[in-house]
Amino acid sequence: MAENPMLKFVSVPRDMPQKRDASERRTDFHEIYAEYADRKAQEQSSRCSQCGVPYCQTHCPLHNNIPDWLMLTAEGRLREAYDVSQSTNTFPEICGRICPQDRLCEGNCVIEQSGHGTVTIGSVEKYITDTAWEQGWVMPIAPKVERSESIGIIGAGPGGLAAADRLRRAGVQVTVYDRYDRAGGLMTYGIPGFKLEKDVVMRRVEQLEQGGVTFVLNCDVGVDLSFDDIRAKHDAVLIATGVYKSRDLGGPGSGAKGIVRAIDYLTASNRKSFGDEVPEYDTGELNAAGKRVVVVGGGDTAMDCVRTAIRQGAVSVKCLYRRDKANMPGSQREVQNAEEEGVEFVWLSAPKGFAGDSVTGVMTQRMRLGAPDATGRQMPELIEGSDYVEDADLVVKALGFEPEDLPTLWGVDELEVTRWGTIKADFRTHHTSLEGVFAVGDIVRGASLVVWAIRDGREAADSILSYVAKPAAVAAE
Repeated sequence: MAENPMLKFVSVPRDMPQKRDASERRTDFHEIYAEYADRKAQEQSSRCSQCGVPYCQTHCPLHNNIPDWLMLTAEGRLREAYDVSQSTNTFPEICGRICPQDRLCEGNCVIEQSGHGTVTIGSVEKYITDTAWEQGWVMPIAPKVERSESIGIIGAGPGGLAAADRLRRAGVQVTVYDRYDRAGGLMTYGIPGFKLEKDVVMRRVEQLEQGGVTFVLNCDVGVDLSFDDIRAKHDAVLIATGVYKSRDLGGPGSGAKGIVRAIDYLTASNRKSFGDEVPEYDTGELNAAGKRVVVVGGGDTAMDCVRTAIRQGAVSVKCLYRRDKANMPGSQREVQNAEEEGVEFVWLSAPKGFAGDSVTGVMTQRMRLGAPDATGRQMPELIEGSDYVEDADLVVKALGFEPEDLPTLWGVDELEVTRWGTIKADFRTHHTSLEGVFAVGDIVRGASLVVWAIRDGREAADSILSYVAKPAAVAAE
């Protein structure tokens, strides 16, 4: 009887792909994890317990069929594993790199709960699709039938691109509008290369272009082209702009030179990696080289900023967060990577103000955790008389993002938004208050994960296809 290739979690320990030494990786922007060898990917996939209720799949926003593609990988049937993986995920190699697996699939792995160490789902997912690209298994977009319906998508981030892919495969005509000069949204200009190298994103954009998706870049809707004009050009419109308005820091001296937004700081660094001219970087305004850097915030954007500052050659890098390590919203894996690379975390600390016309320090208050709020999280409380100053030449505000006021910016007051400024959209169809206008991703959810935007984009594409097919069906009756 042939040996069962699975359920080897008792005899085979968890083993991540080799991570480059911190002293090496802090000098460049290359990804920090090596690829699995084929044998190692099979071995780690074989640890899956093939449990009857796969919590990994349940807790994946895309409900990826993880147990099946792990089994196929363990059996050496890698092309079939890729086919299963890409059937539910438009960009599996991107999710494999940047999803917080410790909070999603891997964090809910049954064998993790039993003390054996989770299956390395994200690393295997990345390996499967990287191999598929190398072997030529990733097929070009080739609709069987071209259709006349035209869809306009505003925003070339993960939600917009996922929808564009699904719509184009169905044969409809797709035009994507974006304010930046490259598609990809935060995957291109927000997430640093050490988490997601840019050729991985550009490869997908090129696939969409070759498949017939039209990109209109450097197009700021409401300035270069009106929203009404876009609606007039297309049979349906999808809003997938994301959220780019940074939450601000108040207090004395908050307008000092040297206090910058995370999005500006990360965009400058990523543009530099493309070889672009970036005057703000060259002058030092958005460059941490030789500086004492303080990043304020505890999410994944803050982790991107502190790790970028290390690579730019900062003298010191500190992260201020008002709660403790256990209560921070960012990935614990990213915190560990940052600590290995030399970032100092100053827990239970919050900025009160800033010293210097050109910032020289952050006036900091120490905190303690008090009673839980309505969500169950302990609320930070000030410790009176504990103020001190953190020396700083560059302060990066990484407090999260809020939606821009799209109804005002675009002159469409009838576009309904929530009290938080996000667009109101049906959670099943993604249809907004405007006829034929849909919305997905962070502009609906608030700042969230790439994988949720991909799910929204795929769902909205299906709703749009149903919507644009209705007039033809009615006419035929």
